[in-house]
Amino acid sequence: MKHTLFLFCHLFISAFFFSVDAQQISKLISGPWAGNVELRNATIWLEVAPNVKNVSVQYNKVTSPSKRELVSYNGLLGQAFNPVKIELNGLDFGTTYEYQILLDGKIFPVSFQTQFNTKDLWQYRKPAPDFSFLTGSCAYFNEAKYDRPGKPYGGDSTIFETMAKTPADFHVWLGDNWYTREVDYNTSWGLNYRASHDRAQKILQCFMASMPQYAIWDDHDYGPNDAGKSFLLKDASRTIFKNYTLNPSYGENEKGIYSLVNYGDVDLFLLDDRSFRSESDLLDTIDGRPNLDKTFLGPQQMDWLKNALLFSKATFKIIVTGSQVLNPLNKYECMQHYPYEYNQLLTFLTAQKIDGVVFLTGDRHHSEVVRMPRNNTYPLFDITVSPYTAGVSKVSGNEINNPYREPHTLVEAQNFGKISFSGNKGDRTMKIEFIGIKGESLASWSVSEKSLKN
Repeated sequence: MKHTLFLFCHLFISAFFFSVDAQQISKLISGPWAGNVELRNATIWLEVAPNVKNVSVQYNKVTSPSKRELVSYNGLLGQAFNPVKIELNGLDFGTTYEYQILLDGKIFPVSFQTQFNTKDLWQYRKPAPDFSFLTGSCAYFNEAKYDRPGKPYGGDSTIFETMAKTPADFHVWLGDNWYTREVDYNTSWGLNYRASHDRAQKILQCFMASMPQYAIWDDHDYGPNDAGKSFLLKDASRTIFKNYTLNPSYGENEKGIYSLVNYGDVDLFLLDDRSFRSESDLLDTIDGRPNLDKTFLGPQQMDWLKNALLFSKATFKIIVTGSQVLNPLNKYECMQHYPYEYNQLLTFLTAQKIDGVVFLTGDRHHSEVVRMPRNNTYPLFDITVSPYTAGVSKVSGNEINNPYREPHTLVEAQNFGKISFSGNKGDRTMKIEFIGIKGESLASWSVSEKSLKN
């Protein structure tokens, strides 16, 4: 499904600023954008200032502009941080809607188009749709007074303008969606400040509104660098992540943020690689055997993932997590260094003959596709996409000529991924394009449905 929303992002900007007085402008911190868009439901997200008393959303089908519905927000306002979610229910499937926000009873105009498309009801009626989504990780926005000395770590953020112009049906953040600093780690207020500050970047607003947004986290938007389950503020971090994203769900039993997103004949298993993760310095093995106490996903999440994979009827089953999974030469954070759970997952995939599995990861500050051969079944692939704006990290040592890397897939530059699905039933293809700041093609790779079968 094609999107042309970016064309509206910079139209009428002068009129926007002249039509809204300074007091009204100060009421909106960031947004609005639509997420968790389903067949008959969607959610509108925005953050407002503490002085706002009332928030509403007015919406209608683009084909029926006079038939407008109004939904008011009934949650708490007037706090230091006020992320708002307003659910729209009872929508029609396969339909384009437009929406406006009202702050204290007045329509708040924005300089970009605010629309969304509900999913189409294709099951049992027509072939699975061809579609695409954007993805990537590591979005660092400089804030000089809190950044470390030296060259700024954040790079060219116009990549988000390019992404807003790139046709796609939704976007998946692969972690490090914002970067906490030393001044943020130790208080809930600090963690909240970072999420609010980075989501409010002007360059993000049109992109966020251009397509539905889903997200996992990694260490920097969870807490300190390489943080795991020992992080004392992990419960607060989970609450903040929930407040600033629109996923279908967030873990189970008030633990974790894992979830599942379905689009067409593809399931995306959004995993949490932080809440249940042991410290990386814990021994990988004891007496030559995998250390059962060293967890990457944890028993609760691993059990959910296994059952969700068994339940899935999707052609492509994409397991999404912040750290790489398959790369045996990755000396940093990788599920390979958690051999008990790594072996458990791969043994399960083989024993249960799970078709169509591909891993999608971030974190590395470069992009690549890693191939892991398996005995008597199809190979597994790990697609890594990174970074958006954070510093680029070039491969070194044994990874320079990594024999597990698919040829011509290494990208050592700021980039994002566009993953597309196309083809007839039984002959579908998944393609990843690595795209640079200005929209240039940096690399591409594809895999067929048939090559991912037992």
